[in-house]
Amino acid sequence: MKPRLPLSILLTSLLFLGAFSGCSKPKQEVTLLNVSYDPTRELYAEYNDAFAKHWKDQTGEIVTISTSNGGSGAQSRLIQDGSEADVATLGLGYDIDAIYEKGSVDHQKPLIPKDWQSRLPHNSSPYTSTIVFLVRKGNPKNIKDWNDLTREDVSVITPNPKSSGGARWNYLAAWSYAKKQFGADEQKIREFLGNIYKSAQKNGLPAGARAATINFTERKLGDVAISWENEALMIQKLHPDDYEIVIPSISILAEPPVTVVDGNVERHNTRKEATAYLEYLYSPEGQEIIGKNFYRPIDPTAKAKYASQFKDLELTSIADFGGWKRAQKENFSDGGIFDQIIKGLNR
Repeated sequence: MKPRLPLSILLTSLLFLGAFSGCSKPKQEVTLLNVSYDPTRELYAEYNDAFAKHWKDQTGEIVTISTSNGGSGAQSRLIQDGSEADVATLGLGYDIDAIYEKGSVDHQKPLIPKDWQSRLPHNSSPYTSTIVFLVRKGNPKNIKDWNDLTREDVSVITPNPKSSGGARWNYLAAWSYAKKQFGADEQKIREFLGNIYKSAQKNGLPAGARAATINFTERKLGDVAISWENEALMIQKLHPDDYEIVIPSISILAEPPVTVVDGNVERHNTRKEATAYLEYLYSPEGQEIIGKNFYRPIDPTAKAKYASQFKDLELTSIADFGGWKRAQKENFSDGGIFDQIIKGLNR
């Protein structure tokens, strides 16, 4: 009779064999949080599903993505204050710069590097947009350009630039028109914007762009909403009998950027997945989803496919305002030009 092996040796052998059994190895599961700005809900709902399928097909790994939406400035502050965001997809470059400047890991090192914008193509902006007007069907107030928004019989909807990235693009687009009209006469430019915000204040200044859209479409406030182009196109598609879009004579090139939040992905051990998630925005499928959701793709193929839904118009850029750091400080910081305009209205 052969001697029996001790039970402990048998159990160890079984565990050892089990460790190398492919059928018993659990699949890895990863969760990502994308902290984004207001009108990207529909874009990232579709994109998240597409990326999750792509990632599972490529790696066998299950990834679940949650998205938080709000005004871009407010979302930036959320990350600065400790949100667990793995990636930030915000409305403008300054809001990500602010994460570098004011966010930190254990109050020691920045959450993201200073050169975050150089890590992905096109200055880390996988899509662009611009600012247009959303009006009610038939355009009953005959709104054609920015100057119509200063009329006393026109009621304006726009969000608050202190919390909303879209609102800051709105403000700068209006400034671009006024500068073209009045040249270097800044007093007249301020008066022009003051007349727009005098009207907008009566309807409140919502914290984010989607809240402003809801005020216009569901609460039926205002005659015109100054809107992200993608948001206006989506509303027009959903309610073609209720709304139409007016393209102003001049607007601004909006470039919403994206970044991995380094301090968080290091703690979560999700750098690989978070980086791939943002890189896939530049892929053919990512760019297709971008165009489908009314953002302007940067890939030539997707850009050509969706070109017909976007109108050509004269566009200024943030470079015309000295870049975001200067534009933010001069216009939207506490005591800046926007605050001065509002203070003058409330005297």
